[in-house]
Amino acid sequence: MKPVLLRLAGFTLLPLLALVLPFLLLPIISRVVGAAGWSSITSGQAIGVFAATIILWSWNISGPVSIARSSSPQQRASIYSKSMRMRLVIAVVVLPLMSLVVALVAHDGYRLDAVTMAWSTALTGFSPAWFGIGTGQPRILAVYDTLPRFCGALLSVPLIVATNQVWIYGVFALLATIVASIAFHKRFGEAGTWFPRHPGTAVREIVPEAGTAAINFTGSAYASSPVPIATATVPLATATAGFASADSIYRFGLFSVVAVGNTFQSWTLEGNAEDARRRHAVALLTHLALGAVGALGLGFLGPWASTILFSEVNKADTITSVFYGLSFFFLSASTPLIRNLLIPAGHQKTVLTWTGLSAAVGVAFMVVAGLGSNVPGVALGMAISEALLFFGLLLPAARLLPAKALPVTVDR
Repeated sequence: MKPVLLRLAGFTLLPLLALVLPFLLLPIISRVVGAAGWSSITSGQAIGVFAATIILWSWNISGPVSIARSSSPQQRASIYSKSMRMRLVIAVVVLPLMSLVVALVAHDGYRLDAVTMAWSTALTGFSPAWFGIGTGQPRILAVYDTLPRFCGALLSVPLIVATNQVWIYGVFALLATIVASIAFHKRFGEAGTWFPRHPGTAVREIVPEAGTAAINFTGSAYASSPVPIATATVPLATATAGFASADSIYRFGLFSVVAVGNTFQSWTLEGNAEDARRRHAVALLTHLALGAVGALGLGFLGPWASTILFSEVNKADTITSVFYGLSFFFLSASTPLIRNLLIPAGHQKTVLTWTGLSAAVGVAFMVVAGLGSNVPGVALGMAISEALLFFGLLLPAARLLPAKALPVTVDR
């Protein structure tokens, strides 16, 4: 277990360092912009998450598997360079459309802040984190993902405090992403192949991964939709400010799910594992335990934490926090089913079917609740989505577990 514990430490501590970024920024921003600005900016952030998922296309799901199974540094460089060509072509289309949607959703007077926050989030679609996950090297996340974003946030904080201009963070995030991407490409990519010289070729590379990508951004669509739906459908800004705080705390917690998922994905997929069933069982139980802890924490501590972080005006209510806790549990529980069992086994169609069904049910529930000014009901819609996805994938994933663990030889 020593290798996986070392990976867990690396893949946990580094995302936790990244977790400091919103803790540094969002409490400051929430006090600078007020209730209307707060819901607008968190809406921009949520839409930016969806844009980042589209830009990533399929790479955060299939990329670690491809990297883990590659046989040489040259093959890994080819995989990464291909991903950059695809992501640049996608970004040219996605970023302008994202900006338009954010501008339509945001309240008057806060559109620039919301759009720049969306950009700062969407640019994470260019992160090479999936490459580091596939190689089992947390150091890659530190040098080329976490530290650049941390420095950008750290530099922007005093300027936001001095000027009350939230858009400054988006500029620093853009610069950090460009610098980190160039540095990573020089170290791990193929020479001279970053920008697509023939966009048509890049488009043809995009199409075969559409099935896996559809799983990715269908799930992200409903996961990112609660705050924009609440902001667009509930007329009273103060009613959605607390909802936005609950959503922000929920997304802080998702860093832990990502960290644990990153730790176990390559470990469970390593070739010639003599105890494959035990590895999958450890991953599943860890995600269940994390989900339970997170659900209890969000339900009991969410309102208190939101008051400390985002002020009394933006306090989350208990019912909304409980529903977000349920969402956290089922999302954590379904993560190893998708990443460690179904996708590596080629069951993309199963995942896509259940993801689409759960998204349709959840989004419909959210819209109806929002139109009825039932703000906690929007959070319940997301919880229903996550629960439906988990139970729908449980049986297909269970069938893919290895029949039994092989005996492990112990050196004496």
